[in-house]
Amino acid sequence: MKLEQSQYQALAADLDAVKQGVKNQIGAKDASYIRKVLFWQRISEISGRILLVLGFITPWLWAVGVLLLALAKILDNMEIGHNVLHGQYDWMNDPVLHSQRYEWDIACDAKSWQRTHNYEHHTYTNIIGKDRDFGYGLLRLSNDFRWRIRNLWQTVTYVVLSTLFQWGISYHELAGQRVFFGRKNKQRHTQISDAQLKKAFFSKGARQLFKDYLFFPLISGPMFIWVFTGNLLANLIRNLWTSTVIFCGHFTEDAQTFSQAECENESQGQWYYRQMLGSSNFTGSKAMHILTGHLSCQIEHHLFPDIPARHYPAIGKRVQKIAEKYAIPYNSGSFASQYWTVLKRIVKYSFPIKTPSNFELSQKSQ
Repeated sequence: MKLEQSQYQALAADLDAVKQGVKNQIGAKDASYIRKVLFWQRISEISGRILLVLGFITPWLWAVGVLLLALAKILDNMEIGHNVLHGQYDWMNDPVLHSQRYEWDIACDAKSWQRTHNYEHHTYTNIIGKDRDFGYGLLRLSNDFRWRIRNLWQTVTYVVLSTLFQWGISYHELAGQRVFFGRKNKQRHTQISDAQLKKAFFSKGARQLFKDYLFFPLISGPMFIWVFTGNLLANLIRNLWTSTVIFCGHFTEDAQTFSQAECENESQGQWYYRQMLGSSNFTGSKAMHILTGHLSCQIEHHLFPDIPARHYPAIGKRVQKIAEKYAIPYNSGSFASQYWTVLKRIVKYSFPIKTPSNFELSQKSQ
C-alpha cells in the first residue's frame, strides 16, 4: 500500500502538529518526572546491593536484593539511559541527565550505541542494507536475506543473544566495522577508527565486569559467591527483559521491511510512513510503560525519538487516529500476543522456504 504524494504531505503536517503540540508542553513536569525515576533507580540499586550482602540472614533477603538490583538496571537502561541518550532531556542541561554526559550501567559504550542506534537505526529504520539493527546480523527475519544453513538453529541463536544482550549490543558496532574479521569493510559505517572502537569496547566492558563480578563481591567478604551470583542473575533478568521488549517493538510478524531504492529522496511524510509500518506497540499498565522505557509505544518512539517518552501513551491515541485516517496499519496488541508473533517470525524464517509476508498477501488480494 502506498499513499499519494498529497497524502504524504498531509500525513507529515498532521504528525508535525502532534509533535509541536507536545513540545509546547515540555517543561518542569518532565524534569521532575525523570529526576524522580533516577531517584528511585538509585534507591533500588543501593537497597538491592545491601540486601545481597544481608542474604546470610535469610535467602529471601538475597532474592529480594536480586530483584531490586535487576529493577535498578532495567530502569537505568530503559526509562533513563535509552531516553536520555536520545537527547530527550538535553533542554534541562542537567549535569547527569544529558545525552553527551550520561553513561549507563551496561557493557555497551554510550557513544557507540548513539552512533549505531540514534543515527543509523532511527534514520534508516528497517531499510535492508542500511539498518543493521534488523536481525543484528545474526537472525534472518525476512525474505530480503538469503537463507544460510546457520539459520536452521537461529532460535537457539536468539536465546543466546537475549541472554547476553548487553554484550551483543556492545559488540554491534565492532561487528559492523568487521574489526576482528581480518578484512576491511567496503562501506564504513562511522568515521571512528578501529583502534578507538576496540578501546571503547574493551574499556567499558572491563569496567562492567570489574564492578559486578570483582569489586562488589570482594567488598562483601564472605558473601562473595552470593553477591557474585546475585549480580549475575540481575544482569540476566535485565538482558532478557530488554531483549524481549526491543524484539516486540521491531520484529513482530507484521513489521515491514523496505528496499534502499524505494526510500531514496524520502519526504518527511514518507519517512513517517515507513516508521509506522516498521514498528509495533504493545499495551500495558503505567508500570509496564515505565519498565519498558515506554518502548511499549515503539511506533510513537520511532516517529518522535527526541520527545520525552512519558508522553507516548497519550500521543498514541492521536497517532492511531491519524493512522486510521490514512488507512495505515497501526500494529498493536498485548505483550504476550506480540511476543508470540516475534517467536513465530524467528522460526518461520529459519527455514529456506520462501513464504510471503502478510503485507505481500494483502497486496495480491487487492
